[in-house]
Amino acid sequence: MDFMQMVRPLEIWLRTFVLSEWTFYQLGIIAAGYVFASFVASRTEPAMESRARRIKGNPDLLRVILKQGTWPSQRWLIATALSLAAAWFIISVLTKIIRNPTLSRLVAMVSWGYLAVYATGLDGPILSALDAAAVNLGVMRLSLLIVLKAVVLTVALIWVAVLVGNVLAHWVQRSGDLSPSFKVLISKVIKIALIMIAGAIALSATGIDLTALTVFSGAVGVGVGFGLQKVVSNFISGIIILLDKSIKPGDTITLGETFGSIRDLRARFVSVITRDGKEYLIPNEDFISQQVVNWSFSSDYVRIDVDFGTSYDSDPHEVVRIAVETASAVPRVVNDYKAPVCWMTAFGASSLDFRLRFWISDPANGLTNVRGQVLMALWDSFKEAGVSIPFPHREIIMKTPVEIQRPPRG
Repeated sequence: MDFMQMVRPLEIWLRTFVLSEWTFYQLGIIAAGYVFASFVASRTEPAMESRARRIKGNPDLLRVILKQGTWPSQRWLIATALSLAAAWFIISVLTKIIRNPTLSRLVAMVSWGYLAVYATGLDGPILSALDAAAVNLGVMRLSLLIVLKAVVLTVALIWVAVLVGNVLAHWVQRSGDLSPSFKVLISKVIKIALIMIAGAIALSATGIDLTALTVFSGAVGVGVGFGLQKVVSNFISGIIILLDKSIKPGDTITLGETFGSIRDLRARFVSVITRDGKEYLIPNEDFISQQVVNWSFSSDYVRIDVDFGTSYDSDPHEVVRIAVETASAVPRVVNDYKAPVCWMTAFGASSLDFRLRFWISDPANGLTNVRGQVLMALWDSFKEAGVSIPFPHREIIMKTPVEIQRPPRG
């Protein structure tokens, strides 16, 4: 098909519909109607603004309201304009379900553009021209029309797959019979499976043979081998973490110098929130290759040690009793699991050294703060009981007298 044959349908359409005296009459009617509608809207729109915002449509869409009672054979432009205005209103309302404003406007414009081409009768020539722009790749003929269909169908089906996957994932998360890590695993498997099915359906619907993608898959394999090792490694590590249930949302972990609770498990990283409000995005591979302390892996109970010392004038038996009673009275210290204990550990240089051990069941709420609460309670109890806490001191004994040399008399 040569160039003249491609543009001839467009030339016929222009002569039949556009280059006509009735076209200019109808354009004038549409312009006058729009001016009149704009004037009326400027008077009535403020009163209806709240309702228009609830509908979230464009207030300029349906301002042109014209009757089609005259010129039944020469009103195609007015009818087309009204149809496209109504179509734009419906599309703009339906696309509000897309959260991204830019993507919502793009989808609305593309959808309305296709309807505009179809309503004006340009779909045949444009589709023929797009189909004519093609190349042959072996036994497969790849045209611009097929590429556009594949892109539109793939994006639409993948968006629907993600939407359905989020709904199913939300339903899985509300289940009370599954563990948190298993919920995340099921949600990810559902989303990945739906996206793969949507992509396969889109390619099959456009007529592309899936066996032709073997070259592309080979290229992806080479890309993985050269530049995507970390991405694939983190993805596989995330699957392993979900399968072995080593960590789950809500666990309190320590990885290197990071101490916090796990907020979310993603395909590439784990979100950890520390006590100071910082959120660390740690790659999944680090949880496989490094040593991880999970404070709540098999149990939420955590033992904490507090070291302190008293003067040699203190009765160690009385100190132990006071320390145990004081720790038991702190709200976060649990007594039903294991009661606090206190042991004398050494005769120090300037104090009797003790170690107080107690258990808590909420490590996610912090460790330093509960240590501080116990130390403050010990200070109050020892002060009330007259037990002193010594500070280091040194005694210097001079064994040889120091001779003071006096200057000779003149």
